[in-house]
Parts: sequence; structure tokens; C-alpha cells
Amino acid sequence: MRWTFKPKPNEDITKKLAAELSVNKKLATVLVQRGITSFQEAKDFFRPELEKLHDPYLMKDMDVAVSRIEKAIKNNENILVYGDYDVDGTTSVSLVYSFLKTYYDNLATYIPDRYNEGYGISYQGIDFADDNDFSLIIALDCGIKAIDKVKYASTKGIDFIICDHHKPGDTIPNAIAVLNPKRTDCNYPYKELCGCGVGFKLIQALGDNRNLTINDTIPYLDLVATAIAADIVPMTGENRILAYHGLKVINNVPRNGIKALIHQLDKEELTITDVVFIIAPRINAAGRIKHGNFAVELLTEMDFESAKGVASSIEKLNSERKELDQHITKSALYQIEDNNETDTFSTVVYNENWHKGVIGIVASRLIETYYRPTIVFTKSGEKLAASARSVKGFDVYNAIEECSEFIEQFGGHKYAAGLTILPENYTNFKLKFEEVVKRTIDKELLIPEVVIDTEIELEDITPKFFRILKQMAPFGPQNMNPIFKSSSLRDTGYGKQVGADKSHLKITVSSNTCVYKFNAIGFGLGDKISAIQNEFDMTYQLAENVWNGKTSIQLMIKDIL
Repeated sequence: MRWTFKPKPNEDITKKLAAELSVNKKLATVLVQRGITSFQEAKDFFRPELEKLHDPYLMKDMDVAVSRIEKAIKNNENILVYGDYDVDGTTSVSLVYSFLKTYYDNLATYIPDRYNEGYGISYQGIDFADDNDFSLIIALDCGIKAIDKVKYASTKGIDFIICDHHKPGDTIPNAIAVLNPKRTDCNYPYKELCGCGVGFKLIQALGDNRNLTINDTIPYLDLVATAIAADIVPMTGENRILAYHGLKVINNVPRNGIKALIHQLDKEELTITDVVFIIAPRINAAGRIKHGNFAVELLTEMDFESAKGVASSIEKLNSERKELDQHITKSALYQIEDNNETDTFSTVVYNENWHKGVIGIVASRLIETYYRPTIVFTKSGEKLAASARSVKGFDVYNAIEECSEFIEQFGGHKYAAGLTILPENYTNFKLKFEEVVKRTIDKELLIPEVVIDTEIELEDITPKFFRILKQMAPFGPQNMNPIFKSSSLRDTGYGKQVGADKSHLKITVSSNTCVYKFNAIGFGLGDKISAIQNEFDMTYQLAENVWNGKTSIQLMIKDIL
């Protein structure tokens, strides 16, 4: 792994902040690196306030969207709340539907079938709306490129309001309203909302229009926090405020569906990491294995006993998803080795029998072994569908765009995208994608990186130090759990490989300058056992470990040299 230090911040600013906050210089360094340079900025960061959310009407077309929805309600029109089948999409649909449902009944939800309709707005969905007399569709987490679909809907007298956060193309769909902070003509101050975040701004505006306060929207924040965590958007600005308060809702008064998922777990309090790795995969499993409707059903269920039944069914789907994921990952790794493609600059693999619902997960798994931009294809009807994932620092969306001559349809983000191609274009696409990645990627990006906040001594790790670090949560992109480096450490002599396959490393570290010893665990670092026989340097994060009723600080090892 590459060890990279974040740039050292201005010394005078760091000293001033340390004095103002009565914290040590190492903590002040971590804060200044995140753009926190004053007492007030620190207060805003550590105590996020809902009142600091931006006025939703600053978003372009928001006034038009609210006006059209209110007109639909006044005229007793049927409204279809439409969204993608992933976590961001299903939480968005559940959010807007459950909010509108509090004062309007002529509503329904629609999630496209991953296998028969594919991503985003579909002609089948529009036909469904037409057949069932829906005159307004609110599309969430999708639609920014659905120019032809929106045009098709208009021929049937169906209006669209699009709430999306994906990168727009050169042309915006001719919908009644297009809410997307990434529009070049949108001056909304915060650009990094997820789809559910844009949906939240819509209900915030609708609430304002009905004389509701921000407190009236708090019950919906469990959905927003789940989407923010799952969609890996920056944990800054409004996202941090929404996730911070959403986690409180999840842990104190979650909706029945989330409560039912938590009910199956042996956890007292969930962190944002728990949401990413425990809650989100289960919500995702519905759309991956069966249908995203199950996720919406779970998240909008008003009866807890019924929600427990749906959650139990989704748990079985998640178990099936895990088995498929493991099987397909193994198959893809064999394919890479058989084709002698272990030293290429990209990974592109295909098997017509791979399950479409897990190819995105498989792409991420392959990056764990071969650290490079990865695309996994499978058969989808008469075409090939793929999920793409990238390595830190490389824009896979732009790389795919350079291969557009071979692509039928694509969309996504810098680090994750989806696409469809014709079977006869697979080989040419694969060759072109490899050529683009080889030409454009900085070769350093093909080596995993540990980004270190600052170097500390073991004696810096005090209860106060750790208590303040915990208050920096929730963590996420641009506000990651800090990584520290300590030098000249020693193992007390009891270090060992642990786990069924001895793949993890468990040690107790000490140094010449510190009287304390700290337990440390390195998942997947069992082969580093030889590196701890002498003095070593270590990068790590701090975590809380509870064992036999005792709580202690544990070091989560990232790498050892």
C-alpha cells in the first residue's frame, strides 16, 4: 500500500484552534485538514443543526415542482411516485410517498424491475401510469437523462417531476420540473445530495408551503441517513446534518421497517458504518434478488408485526445474495486468471449466467484482489448489462464515456456506473476500455492508498482524545474516520494470526515513550506477522471494543511497515 500524508495545515491556524477548543495540537490538525479553522466552524461541525439546512426553494424548479404537486392534489389527480431499485431509489420513493400520504390518498409507488426494465425510467412504467390514469409522475434518483421517455409520457398526457442527483447530459429532459443541484444552471449551494436528499428537499418545500416546520420532517430522516450512507456521498454540509440527525432517528424512533431490520440484529446502537454494512445491503437485496417493491413495502409499513414478516423475507433474500456474490466472484477470478489478464490496467469480465443483481458487488470484490477499474457484464435480454466500479482517484464514468461508440446506454458517478451494450460489441468495448484506462490513469492509482491524517504517539491516545474523535462522526467521504501513523512500535510478544484461515492479525502494541499498551487487530493482514518481529511503523484508526462488559480503545490496523 502507498502511505500518503494529508498536507500539513497552517501552523498558526492549528495552534489558534487548539487553544480555542482546548484540545491538543494533533486533534486541531485533523480538524483544520477538514476545513474547520474557527470556534464557530467547529461548533457547526460537532453540533450539526437542522436550522442550518438551505432553503429548498434555492434549487432550480423547486417552486414549479411544488406548484404542480399542489395542483394535482387540488384536482384530485393520481400521482405515481417512481424510483430506482437500489437503496437510494427505494428510500426516496418511501420518503416522498409516506410524506404525501399524510395528507393525500391518490398515490401509488412504482419501482422498475431490474431484469425486465433495467435502470431508471422505463416505457413499461409510463405505460403502467397511462393504464391506471396517473397524470403526474414524481421520479426520484433517476430521470436526468430520460429525454425520450419524458417526451413519450407527454404524448400520453403525463407530466414528470424529476428529482435526481446524477450528472446531467448536455440536454435536460423537458419535464415540468427537474430538481438536480448538479444542473449547470442551478445555484443551489450544496451540490452533493443523494437522490433521497433531493427528495427530502422536495418534502421540505412542500412542508414550508403547508406551514410545517423542519421538526415535522425529522421522522423521515432515518430514510435520508440510510441513503446517504449507502450511496457513499460526501459526509459534508447538508449531508452531515441530515445523516447526524437521521442516525438519531434510526437509534431512537425508527420507522417500523428499519426497526424490524434492527430487531433481527444484536446491536444496541448503530453507527453510519452499521447502516452501510448491515441495513443498506438488506434493503438492496430486495431489488437485487427479487424486486425493489419489497424494500418500499418494508419502509412504508405502518404495522410493526407486518414489517417483521417482510424483514424476515428480505433477510432470506440477503442470504441468497451473499451466496451468489461469493460464487460469481470466484468464477470471475478464475476467468481473469484463465485469460492471463492479471497484469492489465482494467478488469472487464462477462458470463451470461451471472446474476444481474449482484454484478456491482462482484465488481467491488474483484477490486479487492486486482486493484483497478472493473466492469462486470452479464446477459440481460438481448443485450449485455454491466456494473462498473473504480479505484480511488480514477473517473470510471469518463472512461466509459470515451467508449460510447460501443455503448447503448450508460449513467452513473465517478466511482460507480451502469451500462448496456450489444453482445457483438463486447470485445471491442473491452479493448477500448483497456486502452482508455491505460492511457489516462496515473499508474500510482493502481496501488491502494492509505491516506494518513497525522502522526501521533501512543501516549496521545487518551480517553478525552478518543471522546472528541467519536464526536466527529458520522464518517464518510471527505470526513473519513481519521487514520494515524505511529512509529517505532513493538509487539509485546503475543502477536498471532487469528481467524479460521489465519488471515487476520491480532497484536498488543507498545512503545518506548508510552506506559500504556493497546490491543490492535488487522483484518486481512495475517501475512504481516513477520513484520512485527522487530520495531515497526503502523497506520491505524481508533475504535471502541467491548469485551466481557469492559470497554477499551482498540487500534484498527490499516497497514504495517
